Amino acid sequence: MRSLQTADYIVFLVYFMIVASYGYWVYRRKKKAGTTASHDYFLAEGSLTWWAIGASLIASNISAEQMIGMSGNGFKMGLAISTYEWMAAASLMIVAIFFIPVYLKNKIYTMPQFLNQRYNSTVAMIMAVFWLLLYVVVNLTSILYLGALAIHAISGLPLYLCMIFLAGFAIIITLGGMKVIGYTDVIQVFFLIVGGLATTYLALTLVAEKFGETGVLNGLVLLTDKAEDHFHMILKKDNPNFISLPGLTVLIGGMWIVNLNYWGCNQYITQRALGADLKTARSGLLFAAFLKLLMPVIVVLPGIAAYVLYNEGGFQDQMMVNGELVQDNAYPVMLNLLGPGLKGLAFAALTAAIVASLAGKANSISTIFTLDIYKKKINPQADEKKLVWVGKITIVLALIIGVVIAPFMGIDKKGGFEFIQEYTGFVSPGIFAMFILGFFWKKTTSNAALFATVGGFVFSVFFKFLPKIMDLTFLEPFGFAAKNDQGIYEIPFIDRMGFVFLICITGMVIISLVDKKLGIKAKGLEIDRRMFALNPAFTVGVLIVGGILTALYTIFW
Repeated sequence: MRSLQTADYIVFLVYFMIVASYGYWVYRRKKKAGTTASHDYFLAEGSLTWWAIGASLIASNISAEQMIGMSGNGFKMGLAISTYEWMAAASLMIVAIFFIPVYLKNKIYTMPQFLNQRYNSTVAMIMAVFWLLLYVVVNLTSILYLGALAIHAISGLPLYLCMIFLAGFAIIITLGGMKVIGYTDVIQVFFLIVGGLATTYLALTLVAEKFGETGVLNGLVLLTDKAEDHFHMILKKDNPNFISLPGLTVLIGGMWIVNLNYWGCNQYITQRALGADLKTARSGLLFAAFLKLLMPVIVVLPGIAAYVLYNEGGFQDQMMVNGELVQDNAYPVMLNLLGPGLKGLAFAALTAAIVASLAGKANSISTIFTLDIYKKKINPQADEKKLVWVGKITIVLALIIGVVIAPFMGIDKKGGFEFIQEYTGFVSPGIFAMFILGFFWKKTTSNAALFATVGGFVFSVFFKFLPKIMDLTFLEPFGFAAKNDQGIYEIPFIDRMGFVFLICITGMVIISLVDKKLGIKAKGLEIDRRMFALNPAFTVGVLIVGGILTALYTIFW
């Protein structure tokens, strides 16, 4: 039933009031303390605890593209899509051990600042513009559109009205600054997990009842039995979804670029930890890694359950739009089956995920524009109050642009989660190559970084359109090409990222060595081996995460 009952509205109102009231309380406390500096507004410098950092990371990461898009991919391809979540847990550990110490030691607050400090202002400005376009045109619009689509499917409210509601709610949270976002994210994560688990509970119960059984565990056993092909993490070449998740590449190839770039070189994510000390930041990332292990239970299993029930004759009309099966309808269909009150809780969880991501993304857009473009190029003399004011205006404008352009981006055609991953992948390889060599090879020059910045994007576009120039069938036996929806062989986008990354690394090494011979010097960062040392408690946590991941991939290989 596409409507909310009185009990649902009460539950949602309670959620809204808790988040808004707590956010306002944090904001008032911060204001009384006189913390109006731009770094405090954008980064909550020194004030987020480890649990707030970890919760904020997850709240900002889990949004409509996961709740709706990844659940839709669970319907289509199964548990394999969980590799984005489980590999993220491993990536968080690498970022905590190797990346965060470098940022904190060199007092880096934004990613363009890192590029300016390590390379030069040209590289930093090009990437600042790239990031702004990517965050507004791809990420912000996707979150808004997919979130509004889900709320529309659940409540029956007009799609555009849903987008305006989400944008407005996000503005309320975001204008308080990073500290308000960080602490309200703790509440958002609570609702996200509780509401998400309620949806999973319902999905597994429905599967059990469909086959004359009862209980969640029986539902899970039946799910693995009735959709056995949906419980493999490594897809074979003959799998129709191989083009999305090309076999072992998810373990030894491009998936590392996806995750390490996202969790380690992404303003949207890393700024949660950049205002803390090393121990607090690392503990926050470890907490986020444990939460990441849980996410497939919340976002993927309901999609697989919807697939099983659909094959048994259920949801025949609800999964269809204009006569076509739409995978991203899987999660909203499940939510619509919840009873009064529970549906409101799940609705609050979904809204929490969307609003938290919108708030985090808008804050990152504001941070990059204000500190790296406005402050450096437009008004270098701007005082702290002026910077905060510009940041707030940027937030409002970014969300307005997102609402206006989101319906025209074709997000619903590809599947929301893959839409974001593929188009982010046009810049990810070059960015990651720049960062990884910038961290750990002092000879890397700014000319090399410029090659990665521009060349990475150009090569990504080239490989994307290569199938229109030549037949790539010859790559199929090697697993580097697969048929797309039009029956044309193309290179899977995860493999494309791997190829472009290797090209960027090779080109950067060659250019840096040539620059050295020409007498062009590189600007290295301050790195001390001791800053990578781990405390015993953190080491134990890393080993536990690693052990769980090894077990999961062994069981569901």
